[in-house]
This record gives sequence, C-alpha cells and structure tokens, in this order.
Amino acid sequence: MKLWAIALCLLTACGSLHAKTAVWQPAAGHMQIPLWPGVAPDAQSAPGPETEAPRTEHLIAGRPWMAVTNVTRPTMTVYAPKGKNTGAAVVVFPGGGFEVLAIDLEGTEVCDWLTSRGITCVLLKYRVPSVPYDWRCNCRPDDFAVSVPALQDAQRTLRLVRFHAAEWHIDPHRIGVLGFSAGGYLVAEASTNFKRRLYAPVDAADQESSRPDFAAGIYPGHLATDDDRLNPNVQVSGETPPTFLVQAEDDYTDGVNQSLVYYAALKKAGVPVEMHLYAHGGHAFGLRRTQFPITGWPGLVEAWLRTIGMVRN
Repeated sequence: MKLWAIALCLLTACGSLHAKTAVWQPAAGHMQIPLWPGVAPDAQSAPGPETEAPRTEHLIAGRPWMAVTNVTRPTMTVYAPKGKNTGAAVVVFPGGGFEVLAIDLEGTEVCDWLTSRGITCVLLKYRVPSVPYDWRCNCRPDDFAVSVPALQDAQRTLRLVRFHAAEWHIDPHRIGVLGFSAGGYLVAEASTNFKRRLYAPVDAADQESSRPDFAAGIYPGHLATDDDRLNPNVQVSGETPPTFLVQAEDDYTDGVNQSLVYYAALKKAGVPVEMHLYAHGGHAFGLRRTQFPITGWPGLVEAWLRTIGMVRN
C-alpha cells in the first residue's frame, strides 16, 4: 500500500500523468487524472458548466444520490486497494442514461467495495451528455451511431491503466470493466469495439490494448432493440471477454430483455458468461442494501472473479 502510494506520487511529480492537472490526495488514497493531455477528441460544448448535486426525486435505499452533469473534461480517479493487493483492477462506468453520472451510487461506493477486496478501482468520469443516438430505427447497419465520446474515454482509460500497470502494481492481464445501466451498455461497447480505434493516438499509452480482460454489466441498458435483437453496435465475437450480468425482472426500463439478448449472443459466440436474474429489485439500486436478495450481487461478482482466475486467493 505504502509503495503503491509512493509510486503514484513519483508519477505525478515526474509529469508522466499531466502533472499540472493531476491531483494526488494521499489522505484519501486516490489520484485524479485527466484522460487527455489537451482537448478531448471530438470535443463538444455542454449546456452549462459541470455541476454535482444531490438528486432526491428517486431515493435509493432511502437516500439521495449525487449526479454529475455537463462533463466536458473527463477524468479517471485511481483508488488504491486496501490491505492485500490482488493485482486485479476494475474500471467503473457509472450510469445515468448518457445524460448525467450517478457518481456516488454507481461510482465511489463501488470503489469502496472493490478496494476493500484488494482490487484497484479506477472510476471513469466520462463525457455527458453524449451525442444522441438511436438504434431503434429503420437504418442500414452503417447508420447506427455509437456513443463515441463515452467510448473514446473508456478506451483511453483502459489503455492508460494498462500502460501504468507496473507502477500501480496491477497485472496488465487482469484489468476489467464494470458498469451500471448506461454504463453497463458502455461495458458491452468496450468489450466488443476494442479493435475499433475511435481517436488518433496522443501518446505512448495509446499503443496499449483497450480490450478488457473481464466485464460485468449491472442492470445494463440499450442492448436490445424493440424486436429483441442485439444492438448492432455490439458485435459479439469469440474475443469478447468473460462477462457477468445481473438484472431484476421488474426493472422498469424493460431491462431484463437487455441482459437476455446480450447473454444469448455471448453464449452463441462461445464467450464464458454468467447471468443472474432476480424477481425484484427494480433499476439503479447500486450496492445499497435493500430488502431484496438482488442486493447481494457483489458477493456473486467476487465468487465469479475467483472462478475465472482474475482474483486469486
């Protein structure tokens, strides 16, 4: 832990992570890093300045959640594991419909859990709102749009983590992604579009692979069309990483079909996949405990990571 922190401090001091804007917070045990050394690719203006404010219209486990809006300068925040370092790392994609980011419910609270299990957590604050896109139309396959800014940020983050794996005491072959709702869709995009270069390389980190070694979609959205076909932006293949899915059947976003369609495509392609469906739980519950059994899903992820060899006892 101490050596890990010293390494991060040295990186910041040496400027290898854009030190002018990187923020090292040793008391909190994490470091925030801008993704891009300059303006992000395909940068677009937002409706207003970036803000963070509590949302109370939909309480989760009786508590509000924090929403980040108008993100134009994406960052990743690296959280050191607590206690034993397993060598695994997870990049976390919060949800929010590509309009906002549920930065605590599906972000910092997730990192608290992962780091307590000895896993490095990398929280991605990707650009929102994203360019609107709609796959539920009578379009040719080439006409379907991709959530380009968010996926650019996801690919860049995976490459940066892999590039700095040695300094951060991470195994470069055990770097995965975990996302919620829209972030769960970003998990699927990152898992299937890693050979598609969406931006011009900006430094040596961009020579690294952006393929996750494992992936977990928690109540993912945007994966199924109205006629229960797989979103054509998600081209599953035998190279798609092992995947974990969890969904509630009473998800008011019709979420159960999202996971079912994706599961079927993964299974057909021979990708190792584990899916858990629960009768109750709704949508956007994060890790917060409720009366429903579905809130035990983090324990299932932990067991799955050991099963596929990403976390070793």
